[in-house]
This record gives sequence, C-alpha cells and structure tokens, in this order.
Amino acid sequence: MDSWKNNRGLFAILTLPATLWLAAFFLVPLGFVWLISFGEKQGIVDIALTWTLDNYLRALDPLYLGILFRSVWVAGIATLICLVVGFPVALAITFAPARWKPILLLLVILPFWTNLLIRTYALIAVLRTRGFINFGLEWLWEKASAVIAFLGMDPTPILGERFQAFDMLYNSGSVIFGLVYVHLPFMILPLYAALERLDKSYLEASLDLGAGQWRTLFSVTVPLTLPGILSGVIITFIPALGAFLTPDLLGGPDSQMIGNLIERQFKAANDWPFGAALSFLLMYVTFFVLALRAVGSSRQARIAAAEAE
Repeated sequence: MDSWKNNRGLFAILTLPATLWLAAFFLVPLGFVWLISFGEKQGIVDIALTWTLDNYLRALDPLYLGILFRSVWVAGIATLICLVVGFPVALAITFAPARWKPILLLLVILPFWTNLLIRTYALIAVLRTRGFINFGLEWLWEKASAVIAFLGMDPTPILGERFQAFDMLYNSGSVIFGLVYVHLPFMILPLYAALERLDKSYLEASLDLGAGQWRTLFSVTVPLTLPGILSGVIITFIPALGAFLTPDLLGGPDSQMIGNLIERQFKAANDWPFGAALSFLLMYVTFFVLALRAVGSSRQARIAAAEAE
C-alpha cells in the first residue's frame, strides 16, 4: 500500500468528516468555555466577557487548591491500586490458553455493558451499613460464635457481645474503592496489549540464565512493558481525576473532588465563569501529565536509538 504522503488529497477527503465533527462539537464548545472563563457573572443568567483573570485567581484560593490536591491524591491512589491489581490480571490473561483469552477479556469489559450510575448504586448496596459485605461478616460472626459456644467457651470476650457493622460509605476510602472499580478495565486493557506484544523469548532467556520469576518480572517484563504501563496510568488517572459521579454518590462532605466543585458551579451556584476557570485549571493539570508522558516517550526513544547505534 502506498504511503499516505503520496495520496494526501484522498487522505484529506477521508479525514474531513471527522475533522469537521471534532471542530464543531469539541473545539468550538471548548473555545466558548475558555472565553467564559474570562467573563463575569451578571445577574442570574447573564455573562459579560471582560477578559478578567479574577476567576483564575479565585481558583488559586487555598480552599479550592486543597480540593484540587485532594483530587490528585485520591486519583493517584486509585490509579496505583489499579496498577497493582491490574498488572497480574493482564499477565494472567496474556499467558492463558488461547481459547480462554476471549472469555477473560470479555469479563474485563463486561462492566462497560452496564450504566455507570447503576454500577455505583450497586456499590452502595454492597458497602452500606446494612449491605452485602456487612451481612456476610455478620453471618461469619454468628457462625464463629456458635462454634466457640459449642466448644464450651464464652464467645463474648473474643468476638464481642454483638457484631459491629463497618461504616464503609461516605468517606475517602469508599471513593477510592469506587474509582478503582470503575477504572480498573482502563488499566488492564493497555497492560494486556503491551504484554501481548512482548517477545516471550526475553523471559525465557532470563529464566534460562538463572533469574527467578520475581527478578524476571521486575528486571525484564516491567521495563519492556513500561510504555503500556504509562499509557494505562494516564488513561486511568485522567478520568479518575475529573470524576464527579462516584465521589458524589459514595463520598461525604470531606471527600468531594474537583469534578464535584465544577459541577456545582455550573448547576447549583450558576457561576459559569468560575466553573469554566476551574475546568481549564483541571485541563492544564491534564496537559501537564500528558507532557510528562511525551517527555518520557521521547527519552526512551533516544535511549533506544543510542543503544541501537
């Protein structure tokens, strides 16, 4: 097949519809939001474009910066857990028999077939005080009490007088759990793609030369799949940072994230200029993460080129 450089006219015709679609429904609305971030709220619905920077200066208030830093921390913890949990899963799918791979991948993407709102409410049913986890723990407590009593001992000093349900909702822990549950497939799929492309002969050579399984994993597998790991981290971290539904339903007053703050500015407070400034502040953080990814990729390319020479 000829290179697209030799058929630039045909390439332009084929990409024109997608370009127009992105321009009309992404770039133009984004430009309007960017303009609104330099405006001032006048009355209830009127916005005057005054090119003021007050909205951005207000966004740098320690109160809002604290919410932004907490959002980065929560999204970072959720991303790290997704990486720790997702890497073994992707590794298991990679080395699974060929007939099992489609089924395992289907199980990974199966949550996408259900609406996010329904899945989040399902988590509430699991984590609440009278939820499935506490019901299961209470059942185990009753069985353990019965066994101890059957042995002729008093279960009260060991297990307590009654079962104490765990409060697992409306805190940062439940938000992190919900973000991991929602974004785990976004981590597994890039990791699987990177591991599937990995030349397995490197792993066999490492094992033949005397390296153990763990050393092969951290000295060979992880470095060779680092681009896939970085892609999975970015794909997971960015949507987790801007999430608002999961912390809104699972979090409490002290676990709200920047997405919740932006959503309230556009809806409850009706302060679109400030909400737009917060949105672009979040976008600038996203661009910074992507820039770090680009710098890391270019550095790896230079190292690979130097090693090839």
